[in-house]
Amino acid sequence: MSGWAVVLAGGVGSRFWPLSTPQRPKQLLPLAGDAPLLADTLARLSSLAAPERTLVLTNASLVEPIAALAPAVPRRNIIAEPKPAGTAAALAWAAAEIARRAGEDTVMTCVHADWAIGDAPAFVETLRTAGRVAEREHALVTVGIVPSRPDPGFGYIQCGEHVGEEAFRVVRFAEKPDRETAERMVREGYLWNSGIFVWRVGDFLREVRAHTPEVAPALESAGGDLGAFFAAVKSVSVDVGVLERSARVLVIPGNFGWDDVGTWAALRRVRERDAAGNATNGRVHVRDAANNVVHAEGNAVVLYGVSDLVVVTRDGLTLVTTVDRSADLKTLIDSLPADLRDRP
Repeated sequence: MSGWAVVLAGGVGSRFWPLSTPQRPKQLLPLAGDAPLLADTLARLSSLAAPERTLVLTNASLVEPIAALAPAVPRRNIIAEPKPAGTAAALAWAAAEIARRAGEDTVMTCVHADWAIGDAPAFVETLRTAGRVAEREHALVTVGIVPSRPDPGFGYIQCGEHVGEEAFRVVRFAEKPDRETAERMVREGYLWNSGIFVWRVGDFLREVRAHTPEVAPALESAGGDLGAFFAAVKSVSVDVGVLERSARVLVIPGNFGWDDVGTWAALRRVRERDAAGNATNGRVHVRDAANNVVHAEGNAVVLYGVSDLVVVTRDGLTLVTTVDRSADLKTLIDSLPADLRDRP
């Protein structure tokens, strides 16, 4: 398998405010462990694709910080998207760039920069299997996560007939359901939609040209001009714009401790916890307190007799909320005065 890796590393991670900011977004922070999320991602991919065969797609403002974080990745491989245009556009551009450099038979593995993975060797082996299936079947392969709980925060994938020993044909992609529907989907064997994709770049580009009018004309007219492509493209996700319209989509189950580190509450699942279920980072002292998430940067935090709180302190600013409400920080952020909201 002649492989390249593509890492989607844009966005600002506003749900991790006040730690995550536009200048220091969550993918550059050590949220799931001691290393930044992006550094962990690149390390996991290193056995699949060398740094010179790894593309990182990000915002223009993050090119310098990412270059400093990942000096082994060539600068030309850190691609600044001129504007947000959805994952279909980002992955189409990446696939076209890989085709120009390495040919259309090249296998491309796409992941996001802000995941936590519990079992890295199993993760890598699953991606290798996905690559073999993509080559053999000329298919667009996604990895569906075997659910550990009925979570309404994720999309789901319904599996159909077996294709070979490893894969299933995708019957449909389901949007984030309510809890009752999520429980039914887990019982019926649905998988979480992880956003892990593996395909030969030529196969993917052919499906884009056949099914994605939001992207295909811009891809053809722009040639190799990044600015022209993003100026002409229409925003659409790869799920909606390509995968839901294609008949060549397969899914293989993955079971390697995947978690989308999307909110402060997720840290209770991905970080080490004490005997009372507290996930802490920094100088934190806990007494008679349970199931809290605490990030102390530059200050000490003491918890006494409280449960299910999120406490984040950084540079003289402290956020205190509940684990449940931490998923909706945008409402809070929009209401704050600018000097608090926009601190670097």
